[in-house]
Amino acid sequence: MPRKPRIEYEGAIYHVMSRGNRGDAIFLDDKDREVFLDTLDEACGRCGWRIHAFVLMGNHYHLLLETPEANLVAGMKWLQGTYTQRFNSRHKLWGHLLQGRYKALLVDDSAGEYFSTVGSYIHLNPARAKLFDLSQEKLSDYRWSSYPLYFRPSKRPAWLSVDRLLGAMGLKDDRSGHALFRNVMQKRVLEIAYSEHPGEVDAEWSKIRRGWYYGAENFRKDLLEKLDAVIGVRGKRESFNGEQLRSHDEHAAEKLLIAGLDALRVHRAELSGMTKSCPEKCCLAWLLRKQTCVTNEWIKHQLCMGKATNFSALVKRVENEESVMVSCIKKIRSIKKSD
Repeated sequence: MPRKPRIEYEGAIYHVMSRGNRGDAIFLDDKDREVFLDTLDEACGRCGWRIHAFVLMGNHYHLLLETPEANLVAGMKWLQGTYTQRFNSRHKLWGHLLQGRYKALLVDDSAGEYFSTVGSYIHLNPARAKLFDLSQEKLSDYRWSSYPLYFRPSKRPAWLSVDRLLGAMGLKDDRSGHALFRNVMQKRVLEIAYSEHPGEVDAEWSKIRRGWYYGAENFRKDLLEKLDAVIGVRGKRESFNGEQLRSHDEHAAEKLLIAGLDALRVHRAELSGMTKSCPEKCCLAWLLRKQTCVTNEWIKHQLCMGKATNFSALVKRVENEESVMVSCIKKIRSIKKSD
């Protein structure tokens, strides 16, 4: 069954989230939560992971996880498999505990805003779910989160790193920085408490929930380059699906289109003034159809070909090497994806 590709590299930052099978609880009591944190401790020891934020909810958990080595997949397989075994053994159950594949959103750490937004999103989960009295209690009263540990250095596990998140917010790991961090987060709690839509207090949260990466455009381009290796090494392209694959295909097609335009000595701005059946457009469409997996709609849009209901026939003209096409065909025939 096709699946979303996993991009792994040294120093990668992920927002990892996994939910219980059928939405069922994965923590039935506090002992389960302790077992999970003990298992996470072991996973970090085995893999060298650093955790920058975490929260354990009723039927899911969140981690802001850094992999100094490119080992997310192996580490997550061990973490989730081992916790499932321990949970089932403790409660005398069997079968799947977690639902499908975990989500692993890649996070851009080159700009503090992305890192701090994900960290806050994770820490504010108990507030959005109203797991405590938002008007009377504090966010730090929720025990099963890294948030209260930010203020208690002596209680932090070795794998919990706080400097990076505090630094992304312009704060230090000291008494003054802790006080400012607490004030910022309590203001966010009040925003959630008085909002009719607690999950939409921050417009950026929707990108964290739905995307495959969270960061700047340059970060996305870097990830698409890394995706080339994932698709090439780990199996056929048909083994994967999802938004990452579509973005990868369009990125590859964009580079090929630029090479084709250069070979034909056509400026992109000139395309809108050229007829949709001109030799240049037909040859570029043929090139993109032959060497990439983008949709016909994407090709027509990029080449300003309108609806082009006879699109396949126009591309076929190139295959037949009609005389009007020959000159253009010779110019682009040798262009490869790597150009």
